[in-house]
Amino acid sequence: MSLSEPIIRLAAKGDGVTASGRHVAGAVPGDAVDAEGVVTPGPHRQTPPCRHFGVCGGCQLQHADDTVLADFVRDRVLNAARGQGLEAGEVLPVHLSPPHTRRRAGLHGLRTARGAVLGYREGGSHRIVDLAECPVLAPPLAALIAPLRAFVAAHGPKGMVGIDLTLADQGVEASIAHFPLEGLGPTEAALDFARDQGLARLTFDQGYGPETVWEPEPVTVTLGGIPVGLPPGAFLQATRDAEARMAADAADWLGGTRVVADLFAGLGTFAFALREGRKVLAVEAERAAHLACKAAGARAGGQVLALHRDLFRSPLQPEELNRFDAVLLDPPRAGARAQVAEIARSTLSQVVYVSCNPSSWARDGAVLAEAGFRLAKLRPVGQFRWSTHVELVSLFER
Repeated sequence: MSLSEPIIRLAAKGDGVTASGRHVAGAVPGDAVDAEGVVTPGPHRQTPPCRHFGVCGGCQLQHADDTVLADFVRDRVLNAARGQGLEAGEVLPVHLSPPHTRRRAGLHGLRTARGAVLGYREGGSHRIVDLAECPVLAPPLAALIAPLRAFVAAHGPKGMVGIDLTLADQGVEASIAHFPLEGLGPTEAALDFARDQGLARLTFDQGYGPETVWEPEPVTVTLGGIPVGLPPGAFLQATRDAEARMAADAADWLGGTRVVADLFAGLGTFAFALREGRKVLAVEAERAAHLACKAAGARAGGQVLALHRDLFRSPLQPEELNRFDAVLLDPPRAGARAQVAEIARSTLSQVVYVSCNPSSWARDGAVLAEAGFRLAKLRPVGQFRWSTHVELVSLFER
């Protein structure tokens, strides 16, 4: 009889790992695996809630319960920190977004001889999983899967189309790419589809950027209590609950500050959340997002001011940073190497760093640590439920 080894943790890509370092696909902590690779389920294995799990590339961890998910998110962040010599003074509880809360989705559609397929790609493949359900999506997005499939079947081109869905204040925005609207018939069909489905906005990108064909009223997203114009394709945090948790942490940690810079501000997600009792400078390079933030800031009483600037090419310098009580960073996945180097040279004593990539965050954190900062608080965030994508919000102080 072969001896079994317990699975003690999940690796970065979701495989179960034993104490001896053996990787076992599809295993979770608490399972056991024998020499032949047979897995005996343990107490933390659950029945995947989606019929497409195992084929669809969107989720990797639906077979793991919430205890395992939270441990995975926490360990990914803490391991990245320790790899750079960072130890958090306080690790706050992991925030996991619930099912049915994702407000953004990137789908693919393809017209076929029998109709159309529409969904995410299979793991490691260009084939499309024809979705019958998606338990991560907010219900208004999930409800559009079948109507979109029918629309692609009736009017789609021969090649693959891209469909981005975003839940805004007025409803769902649908942005469709690689889908030429040639002639009156397809255009009228698109308008009928938007009207019938109650879309907030419908855009088509035929190679020259998104063109709006339907928008009954200006589309907004409420950030920190302020409606902000939502440009097509603009970045949003994936779930409202994770956005609210990270914004609340930032506001709590920066209590007592009066002048704050929000760097890589986007539409002003954190700037508007921090505006109560403060002046906030929101710095962003993407022009449409900057202009939306600027307009909303003017309507919100002038507490949020917007600055258009590329912080990769032209980071704020120490003499500029020294005017602020604190800064908040929310950079893209690559991190903020150039800007962090200038923060390290400044006299700032508080930095809130929000990140969607623990590796680049830890690298930047090590630069701050060398300049005398300590990682005072850290909250791991799992807003991409059942995926291996991990986020965090952190406070550095000196």
